[in-house]
Amino acid sequence: MTQNNENIMNSEEIQVAAFEIILNSGNARTTIHQAFAGMRKSEFDEAEQLLTEANEEILQAHKSQTALLKDYANGKKIETEIIMVHAQDHLMTTMTLLEVAQEMNYLYQQSAQNSKK
Repeated sequence: MTQNNENIMNSEEIQVAAFEIILNSGNARTTIHQAFAGMRKSEFDEAEQLLTEANEEILQAHKSQTALLKDYANGKKIETEIIMVHAQDHLMTTMTLLEVAQEMNYLYQQSAQNSKK
């Protein structure tokens, strides 16, 4: 039994999806670090806005990931490529960094309030 080429994702398609994930999660990571700088200066509104922007970038990366999963669920064969492994790693670590940054923003705010007392 031979597979129909329409059911196999080619290397270029995989690379494009991987680079979309890397681009958007990289943008999010940069924005998160900008938010950390704002937190250190007690610029909490700015930090929260930056974290919201970072989350939007992560959502864009997640859309690329979800499109791949949808293709896979619909029977499309997707070969593993190292660039996709890197992209997934990049996205997951950035998602974790966002969660940590959101908690740190809260803690920085609590610390600032406590030091005013």
